[in-house]
Amino acid sequence: MSRDNGAPTPVPVRAAGSVIDADVIVVGAGLAGLVAAAQAYAAGRRVAVLDQEPAASAGGQAHWSFGGLFLVDSPEQRRLGVRDSAGLALADWMSSAAFDRSEDTLAMDWAAAYVDFAAGEKRAWLASLGVKLFPLVQWAERGGYGPDGHGNTVPRFHVVWGTGPALVAPFLAKLREGEASGRVT
Repeated sequence: MSRDNGAPTPVPVRAAGSVIDADVIVVGAGLAGLVAAAQAYAAGRRVAVLDQEPAASAGGQAHWSFGGLFLVDSPEQRRLGVRDSAGLALADWMSSAAFDRSEDTLAMDWAAAYVDFAAGEKRAWLASLGVKLFPLVQWAERGGYGPDGHGNTVPRFHVVWGTGPALVAPFLAKLREGEASGRVT
């Protein structure tokens, strides 16, 4: 079923004696959940975010993290003389992932799509949200064993100014805006 505007009809969900009325229910308020919820709200949906932790723990482990992001062929890398490309990043990923079963097809497709995102719009999208990057690129899962070795052959770990809390902040701000408008719970 859908409404006249094409949005799905919300399904009421009972939780602890109350009814949650939302177009989208996001389970988990870690970074992935916050991003999904913020995007759904920005698309005009009514969103409910469910998490076992209190609101002060929003962002999950990302809040407490160093705020490292996987980016490919970034201006920060080029300024430091790091030669990177989507092809090299995908080769590094594939050599580490050991996708060797027919069931791995979707995972391989996802990895290729994520590398394209990390080499393309990811940095500009984060910048549009106010996320700023430290000008030095670091190693995470360092390889260095050639194209068939495990890990990254070049540094790709970009640290957010303000670390994890600064990475989580724009998504929390969007959801707080939604709470104020009554479209996010």
